[in-house]
Amino acid sequence: MFDVAVIGAGVVGGLVARELCRYGMRVCILEAAGDVALGATRANSAIVHAGFDAKEGSLKAKLNVRGSNLMEKVCRELGVKYKRNGSLVVGFGDEDEKTLAELLKRGERNGVKGLRLINKDEVRRLEPNIGDGVTCALHAPTGAIVCPYELCMAAVGNAMDNGAELRLGFKVVKIERADGGFTLCSEGDSVRARYVVNCAGVYSDEVAALVGDESFSVKARRGEYLLLDKEAGNTVSHTIFRCPTKMGKGVLVTPTVDGNLLLGPTAEDIDDKSDTKTTAAGLAKVRTLAAEQVKGVNFGKTITSFTGLRATGSTGDFIINSPIPGFINAAGVESPGLSASPAIAEYVREMLTDMGEKLSEREDFVAVRAPMHFYREMSREEKNKLIAERPEYAHVICRCETVTEGEILDAIRTNPKPRDLDGVKRRTRATMGRCQGGFCTPYIVELLARELGINYEDVTKSGGASYINVGKTKEDV
Repeated sequence: MFDVAVIGAGVVGGLVARELCRYGMRVCILEAAGDVALGATRANSAIVHAGFDAKEGSLKAKLNVRGSNLMEKVCRELGVKYKRNGSLVVGFGDEDEKTLAELLKRGERNGVKGLRLINKDEVRRLEPNIGDGVTCALHAPTGAIVCPYELCMAAVGNAMDNGAELRLGFKVVKIERADGGFTLCSEGDSVRARYVVNCAGVYSDEVAALVGDESFSVKARRGEYLLLDKEAGNTVSHTIFRCPTKMGKGVLVTPTVDGNLLLGPTAEDIDDKSDTKTTAAGLAKVRTLAAEQVKGVNFGKTITSFTGLRATGSTGDFIINSPIPGFINAAGVESPGLSASPAIAEYVREMLTDMGEKLSEREDFVAVRAPMHFYREMSREEKNKLIAERPEYAHVICRCETVTEGEILDAIRTNPKPRDLDGVKRRTRATMGRCQGGFCTPYIVELLARELGINYEDVTKSGGASYINVGKTKEDV
């Protein structure tokens, strides 16, 4: 029997698992998909919010500010890129200026440091490409950016480094109380644990219902994005928001930690919790609003578009509670969920302490993890030394992102291990550049086939029947 079963291997589930391993608990992570970070974690704005937006006194406010304060240290330990670039919430007139003044007061009550209102001249000094219609802004210097799926994979991997078990393809369909704990069942498998933590994202209401908790519901809020090539990444240095509405923080323009420019998201509540298609109308809206906020965005440098789904709970706040003894919900974790995730992990651990668990930090806990993609940042001397030890690092597979064969092999061999092309992509950035895998895909497929011990034709893009190759040319018929 495990001490804790964590349902969901997104960034919240991964950091919860890591935190509980730090305190000596035997953890099993259950994930319905074929890899980690495939829900809301895979596709979001990648922002570490300062904490001025959430209503004071709410869990969102409390955990956002605490999580923002923790994030830099967590990323440093896990070898994950983090940049405190600051954010600007821009206004377009007197009404927006009133809203920004309210956000300033709310942020100060929430404990956010360094907030200030600035006029259009100072906005332009900070961001020369700001839109002509911008008249004012709220400046939040503690805002930051991070890579969410990289953080998730590192957190899950670090939990596994410290003894956690990961079970993929484990969709929880039944939960029963048994022998002082719970039995969690999928189709054909089961796990027993003394405690359960529900981090199932858009499906967290359905998981809660399995133990009789129907006190909340979760809707999927679809958001569409555009990602631009690195040549467009120097358009702005801050994250540029619009004044928020009840549907969220609106379309933003932001650099990423990897040097691209990200635009989006839209906000549309939908019933289908798996609908991640993009639409012409949605992407057109992103372009229109982004152009109002920032001048000179080169939309011709767009290299991909995508859609993310946010888990929007019916309560308006994070739903972190224990409806029955031993079962903890970490549900409705929409924005600022990424920002709050380290603090949510702490909060869950404190809840277990309140339930009577005597937890103390392990002396042998390994908190540090090597970065997954690092070669391009090394000096020439460091590269030569590494190549002398491991010649596979001399072979650059992905030229757009400067990803080597050595990094791809390390990713395939390191927990949580990828099973398909997109899994390698998320771990190494191979195929994420301007050619979107047009040149490097065959080489990566070859490495995957060899390392996984499968046929070349059996390698998939993203699991299931997403085969990349369907046969050989010039075969005898």
